[in-house]
Amino acid sequence: MGFILYPSNAMKNRCASLFLLAVLVLWVDGCRQSNTVISLEKDEIFTLSYGNFEDQLNVFDLAGISTIKIPITMRDGFFYVVNSKAKKIMQMNTYGDLITFYYNPQVNPAPSYAKDKDVRVATRRAVEYDFNELSCVAVDSHKQLYVVDKLPLDRQEQDGQSRQVLNEVVLRFGSDGHFKDYIGQHGPGDVPFPSVKDIHTTNKDEFVVVSYASNGYTVFWFSADGYLLYKVPIDNQDMPSPYGEDSGKLWHTIDNIVPDYQSHRLYVKVDYYSSYIDEASRLQSGVTFTNSYIYELDVEDGSFGEPLEVLPYTEQISEGFSNTRYEIPYDFLGVTENGWLFFLLSTTDGFAVQMIQRDGRRILKRNLATDKRESLYYTFTLSNSGILSALFVKEDKASVDWWRTDTLIQSIVSN
Repeated sequence: MGFILYPSNAMKNRCASLFLLAVLVLWVDGCRQSNTVISLEKDEIFTLSYGNFEDQLNVFDLAGISTIKIPITMRDGFFYVVNSKAKKIMQMNTYGDLITFYYNPQVNPAPSYAKDKDVRVATRRAVEYDFNELSCVAVDSHKQLYVVDKLPLDRQEQDGQSRQVLNEVVLRFGSDGHFKDYIGQHGPGDVPFPSVKDIHTTNKDEFVVVSYASNGYTVFWFSADGYLLYKVPIDNQDMPSPYGEDSGKLWHTIDNIVPDYQSHRLYVKVDYYSSYIDEASRLQSGVTFTNSYIYELDVEDGSFGEPLEVLPYTEQISEGFSNTRYEIPYDFLGVTENGWLFFLLSTTDGFAVQMIQRDGRRILKRNLATDKRESLYYTFTLSNSGILSALFVKEDKASVDWWRTDTLIQSIVSN
């Protein structure tokens, strides 16, 4: 004889709780499998209008097509905006107030508060200099400004051995705004650099110049007084490979080179690619991305450390019944003084940032909340403390924004 058991109210409540718990576990597991990434909200720090005044950007060339180039850097809450087209540099605080204005008087009108050359008022400075073609910028702990400028044609030289054109120098301005000197390959007033990729300063106020070479890069590491400490050639063909015997089947490119803030060490990011074979024809039809690694290079003895793998950004695109997965390498943006490596990538939804601790033990991934569809140009910069900032050029104005990634890292480390 069979029995039919009718559950009590207590049993019903228990079953309902277990069901909800099971649903919660499945939902959490599903989130893990879908690699859901949290978005970071941005803060708009200030905006810049377009025009020829000292606190405006001159971006568009109405006479023809021109390239937008506006490098920026941020240190200790001060932004340095290099308006290459207008041959000027603006030092601004987080409210957008102009603090120091470096400008070529042949292109820019004198600011309203400056009556004579190099006039300084209580809160603002105006500094004249005949800039030619500005690019990279860096600032040290004493607020000395370093900026790369291209020399006029009659002052450019040619390296007889490498056949490279030596056409750029690093201009150095003191904390009071006065021009101090220009730095060449071996120190003040020396031979110009070949084309410069980027410049950096360290916690010891040493500064580093990364220049292009015919077969890779050359890194010039200077003391705080501007004299050469190390010259490090980094040849594409001499880079180590984590693939052993299979390395001959791969191609690689150096994405970026960034110095450490604390020691004489360089971080070199290398991207690896392999041949893509078409399954139908069995012929090589292209190149596909394989993986990325960071190598630590000891500047003093030239030795490489063990590689650190940098996982790529993964994007899945669905078309009809097919689902294609793409792996895209991040761009190496920089490193913080506490040893976090930052990687950035432009995506269909905005930007993705990946932060990896130097020893590889912790990895943080976030999406940067921003609508870049209105942007005609953008550039990012990473501060030594770990704040990620960007300048966006739009049709009606430019904005300077930041994401407090430094606070995120501190909260993760403290937990």
